Amino acid sequence: MRFAYVTYDGPDDDREVLLAAWRRAGAEGAAVRWDDPAADWDSFDAVVVRSPWDYILRRDQFVEWAHKVESGTRLFNPASVIERNTDKTYLRDLGVPTVPTHWIHPGEQVALPHQAEYVVKPAISAGARDTLRTADRATAEAHARDLVAAGRVAMVQPYLDMVETEGETSMIYIGGRFSHARRRNAMLADVVPADHRAVPARDPGPDQFALAEQVLAEVGEDLLYARVDLVRLPGGAPALIELELTEPYLFLSTTPGAADRLTTALLTRL
Repeated sequence: MRFAYVTYDGPDDDREVLLAAWRRAGAEGAAVRWDDPAADWDSFDAVVVRSPWDYILRRDQFVEWAHKVESGTRLFNPASVIERNTDKTYLRDLGVPTVPTHWIHPGEQVALPHQAEYVVKPAISAGARDTLRTADRATAEAHARDLVAAGRVAMVQPYLDMVETEGETSMIYIGGRFSHARRRNAMLADVVPADHRAVPARDPGPDQFALAEQVLAEVGEDLLYARVDLVRLPGGAPALIELELTEPYLFLSTTPGAADRLTTALLTRL
C-alpha cells in the first residue's frame, strides 16, 4: 500500500515518526505538499492530512483540494469534515458546552459585552493568527470591526484565567479511541514555552472524558484522528475551546506507540 502524508514546506517533528510507522507496517509512505501541482493523489491508497499548516491563507482552495482528492482515493479525515472544521462556526452547532462566544458577522453591528478581558479572533484562523487579547473594550471592538469589514466572522470570548494555572487539556483520539492527552499552555497565556513539544502528559478527569465523548458523538463521523481541546470555566466545569479534526499536532514524536496506533487504525479503515 502507498500512503501520502499531507504536509507543507516547514518543520513537523511528527512527520518522520509516522512515515517510519508506515514502513514498519509494510506500507510505502511519502510526504507530499498539499498544493504540489505535480502530486498524483489517485496513486495513493490513502491520503492522510497531517501538517498542511499554511492552508489558512487559502482556505477555500484547501477545501476544494480536499474534495478533489476524495473523488479519486480515500482521504482522512473526510473532505466534508475538513470543510466544516476549518471554520470555527462549527462550535455553535455541536450542542455541547463551549467557551462563551459572541459572534459578529459582516454587516452586523459591533457592540461587545462588558467583561474583564477579551479575546477577539476570526472564525477562520489557526495558530492564533489575527487573534487579539486585550482588557480594553474599545481596542477589542476596533479589532472586531476590522475583521468584519474584511468580510470575516469575528469571535469574541472572555479570557479565562484558568489557562494560566491549569492550561488547556488536549485529548487525542485515534480511530475513535482515546490515545493520550497533553497539558498545553494557551497561546495567549502570559508565559508560553518556546518549545511547543515541552508539554507534560495529562490524565483527564471523568468530566473531561464525558465531554470529549459527547463532542465526538455529535460529530457523528468515523474519524481517523481527533484532538479535543478543553478548558475549565470559572466554575470548574469543562468546556470545548476547539475541536481539531483537520491538521492537529498529535504529539506522535513524544508519545511511544501513538504512531503505530494511528497506522493500525488507518489499515483497519482500508
